[in-house]
Amino acid sequence: MAALRKWLFAGLLVIVPVAITVWVLQWIIGTLDQTLLILPAAWQPDKLLGVHIPGFGVILALAILLAVGAAASNFFGRTLLGWWHNLLGRIPVVRSIYLSVKQVSDTLFSETGNAFRTAVLIQWPRENMWTIGFVTGTPGGDVANYLQGEYLSVYVPTTPNPTGGYFVMLRREDCIELKMSVDDALKYIVSMGVVVPGGPFNQNIK
Repeated sequence: MAALRKWLFAGLLVIVPVAITVWVLQWIIGTLDQTLLILPAAWQPDKLLGVHIPGFGVILALAILLAVGAAASNFFGRTLLGWWHNLLGRIPVVRSIYLSVKQVSDTLFSETGNAFRTAVLIQWPRENMWTIGFVTGTPGGDVANYLQGEYLSVYVPTTPNPTGGYFVMLRREDCIELKMSVDDALKYIVSMGVVVPGGPFNQNIK
């Protein structure tokens, strides 16, 4: 009986990660394959080849991203994007959604941005209870007028789903910078502490 249980758990350790990985890849590829719908019906890979081959949407999505990125990098593209930005910024409901999403995306994906570049150890949700958060910047606007001293904006993800979490503002001296990559920190959080990064060394943020 003990041997059967051992074999069962050993099989789960092999099958579960593979099954979840395959499921996630299928979802990503299936979602990106929806970009093929922008092509004329006569140009659809299924029509041209006579058989459905998943993954062509990934190639098309990458091509679109590269093309848009290249266009946005020259003067004409920047002018066109500026005109588009101003247009969307004048539409009442769209303006609120678009400008908010653009601010977040500019912060997250900008090469010069600091969002999610640093993992920190903080006491949360109470003293002597610790968790990992990610620095997203520093408080600004009217909020900064009420905070005395240096503060950091920190996102505290939940486990095992890091897409949900809490936004908190903490004193800089209360945040301990972890010398581990954001990827390692996320693995640590998602695995609920099972996957421990090798030998992290931390120090107070100066």
